Amino acid sequence: MFNLDTLIRENIKRLVPYSTARDEFKGEAAIFLDANENNFGSPLPVNYNRYPDPMQWKLKYKIADIKGVPPQNIFVGHGSDEAIDVIYRSFVNPGADNVILCPPTYGMYEVSAHINDAVIRKVSLTEDFQLDIPALQQAIDDNTKLIFICSPNNPTGNSIHRSDIELLLNNFNGIVVIDEAYINFSRQKTFIQELTEYPNLVVLQTLSKAWGLAGLRIGMAFASEDIIHTFNKVKPPYNISQATNELALQALENVSQVNEWIREIVIERDLLSAAMVQLPMVLHIYPSDASFILVKTTDAKGIYHYLTEQGIVVRDRSKVELCMGCLRITVGTPAENLRLLEVLKSFNLKTETPVSV
Repeated sequence: MFNLDTLIRENIKRLVPYSTARDEFKGEAAIFLDANENNFGSPLPVNYNRYPDPMQWKLKYKIADIKGVPPQNIFVGHGSDEAIDVIYRSFVNPGADNVILCPPTYGMYEVSAHINDAVIRKVSLTEDFQLDIPALQQAIDDNTKLIFICSPNNPTGNSIHRSDIELLLNNFNGIVVIDEAYINFSRQKTFIQELTEYPNLVVLQTLSKAWGLAGLRIGMAFASEDIIHTFNKVKPPYNISQATNELALQALENVSQVNEWIREIVIERDLLSAAMVQLPMVLHIYPSDASFILVKTTDAKGIYHYLTEQGIVVRDRSKVELCMGCLRITVGTPAENLRLLEVLKSFNLKTETPVSV
């Protein structure tokens, strides 16, 4: 049986979170002399001399309205990377508890595991980039606190079979973290509507991809109120700046624009895939539910360096497990994609590159 109390680290259970006078004060005030702010203002056109709302309630209510979940079930972090770190610090006892990762996958799960001194157990995806359920079941023991699943997966682009994720949610007594950074581009529906069904579920999303706000660094975690309460105890008091809050709220008013971009990116993804598969140096293009494609090539390193010489930067993933010879290519604008194709065609004409084994 799932029991959240047995998963939370004992020191986190005892933790008294940092509290401000404005957490304790209720009502209206004309003069604030509690937080040692500069009451004269800011040397900017807009004043940012006051600390922001530590719980980002206005932002959470707006996200709740869009996502269809209560604001109490939302954690807002400085990018999804902060949410990942908070998950580790909430549940994983350093040097004792283990976490299961399923490579190839997003690299920050492992980086954060090392930072937090978690024991890492890797259960590789299958050849078709799906969960190896029997191997996962064998890897789980009494000290397994977390399983990270990226769906759609980075760098492979595919969605993980929903039935496999549900099997883990129903049978694993730890926390299942589903990273849905690319869910807006996917045919698979989000798991955030399942929060009431699975008390051990944490869903990560971001405003960096479909919403085009990578520079603001806003990530979200959706989970039960008890889990979110734990995250709020662990996070720094003012982890999201006032300027970021305000800009994010403005952006969230433009849902129709974002939906149009998503449609265009998906169309461009399919057009780019169809064009690239015709190129001689392209061996295979993996199906993608994300805003990028994983391309198996004859010479990933050579193509990567040739593209950079032409001012085009892609991601060489050829050293990643199960991704030998692969480049990960973000879907650009129509003009950017055409330029990419032109340069790749010139690579084929101007170089005689042996096929990599």
